[in-house]
This record gives sequence, C-alpha cells and structure tokens, in this order.
Amino acid sequence: MPSAMFLAVQHDCGPMDKSAGTGPKSEEKREKMKRTLLKDWKSRLSYFLQNSSSPGKPKTGKKSKQQTFTKPSPEEAQLWSEAFDELLASKYGLAAFRAFLKSEFCEENIEFWLACEDFKKTKSPQKLSSKAKKIYTDFIEKEAPKEINIDFQTKTLIAQNIQEATSGCFTTAQKKVYSLMENNS
Repeated sequence: MPSAMFLAVQHDCGPMDKSAGTGPKSEEKREKMKRTLLKDWKSRLSYFLQNSSSPGKPKTGKKSKQQTFTKPSPEEAQLWSEAFDELLASKYGLAAFRAFLKSEFCEENIEFWLACEDFKKTKSPQKLSSKAKKIYTDFIEKEAPKEINIDFQTKTLIAQNIQEATSGCFTTAQKKVYSLMENNS
C-alpha cells in the first residue's frame, strides 16, 4: 500500500514538548499553519482514494459483493481528515496510517496505542498483570525493542503502576502518544 504514505500531515517523532511563541502573531501563525495542514491532509486523502489499489480486486474484471466494499468511501476518508478518532476507528484508515508510520519508522506509536486499547478491555487480574508487564518490556523500559518517546516521569509512573496493574496504568502514556500521532504524524 505505497499510496498510504500520502496520509501524512506533518511528521515528527522527536521530543513531544516544543516551545512555541506567544502573542497574537504566533496564534495567527499557528492557526494559518493548522488550516494549511488540514487542507494538505484533505488533498492527500483525496489522492490516496484515487490512487490506491485494493488488494482484493479480481483480475477478471468481475466483482463479488464482498469485493465491492474493499475501499473506503470518500465520505469516510473525509471524516478521517476531520477527526483523528475516525481514522483510528476505521480499519482502512488504521491500516493506511500504520503503513505511513512504518515508512517513517514510528510504527511503535500505533502499536503501543493499540496494545493499550486491548489492555483496557482485559478483565482478568492475572491477564491484566501479564499484559502490563509485556507492554512495559516492549514499549516503556529503557532500550525496549519498540521504545516509545515519552518523558522520564511518565515512564517512572508506569513502572510504579504496573506493580499492581489496573486498566488505567498506561492512560497517561497512551494520551501522550495519541497526541503525538495526532499532531505530528
């Protein structure tokens, strides 16, 4: 799915805290940049829809009922540009976004976010504890194979929280990663 790369609005896997100017000119500049990025995103989504090829397209030219719905509608893609939650809720949007993050070497962000979503659905205390430790070793601890970019205080808080895991022990980190993906990817 090479055309998925066109979903990028702006990409930055660097530190999450960036200093920004204050005052009316800075606010106006940020607002103008936001409008430009939104316009750019809509344009790229349009390109994605026009140029993506569905893996399920038949070679004979005939389409089954199941194959006619292999591509998102323009309305659905439009929703992606308006709300990041819509992008993540759509299997097509999520796949395209994941492909983009992979091309930018930031796939760990969406993997962490999805692992946290699955973690929050876990009911069994035993499974909760083992999943918490797995998420910690995969994404949080220093030199983790898929280490995410979060601050030291959040990492320390998580290390304390997983001692007695609850469904909310990754909430702070998940929100930070969500914000990073929404604003910088």
